[in-house]
Amino acid sequence: MIIATNVTKKFSKLTALDDVSVTCTKGQTISLIGPNGSGKTTFIKCLLGMVVPDSGFITFNKQNIAHNWQYRSAIGYMPQIGRYPENMTIAQVLDMMKDIRKRSAGALDEELIHSFRLDGMMHKRMGTLSGGTRQKVSASLAFLFNPDVLILDEPTAGLDPLSTEILKEKIMKEKQQGKLAMITSHILSDLDDIVTEVIYMEEGKLRFHKSLGQLQEDTGEKKLSRAIAQVMSAGN
Repeated sequence: MIIATNVTKKFSKLTALDDVSVTCTKGQTISLIGPNGSGKTTFIKCLLGMVVPDSGFITFNKQNIAHNWQYRSAIGYMPQIGRYPENMTIAQVLDMMKDIRKRSAGALDEELIHSFRLDGMMHKRMGTLSGGTRQKVSASLAFLFNPDVLILDEPTAGLDPLSTEILKEKIMKEKQQGKLAMITSHILSDLDDIVTEVIYMEEGKLRFHKSLGQLQEDTGEKKLSRAIAQVMSAGN
């Protein structure tokens, strides 16, 4: 579904991505992991068309994204920090996005809006919301347009345990429907139940892309956090 081929991106003298090639297929939940500064955010921005690689290319359903911006309508993106107009209410933000995406009510997935009980606080302005509630709005927007691909950046940050479980259950449900999800998170314990593959990056390079089962076998660790900790310590 998404194939990155020899993607390289430099910012002045910094090489943020160094010849990265990965293949991400539908029905997978992929954890994108790496230390701070490893290139994860730049890679995500390249997938979203927000950053143009210096060399290499990315295809979405066999179409080069450099010549086909419409592919972004098939992606639901949840940023690490959602920034919204402070004076707008939750309802106004949702309506604004529906208008921008030009989607009818019948084509929407509002399950998270109801599960997070946002429908009971639609009148509240974004500037008055807690960080956790903003996260719920961001998550709801990512799933709202029923996308084929979900890119979720630190999705559980700021969420309480119940909301975290609601979001994880939603991700698993979407996976069962054949959708692709890519998740970055420093809270690896939140991913144990849902991840099928792991992409590990370091200093702009792809260190490995393997199934969770293979990673567990290679490290002898069942928990993702312990497996990654072993990988990181072995590299030091």
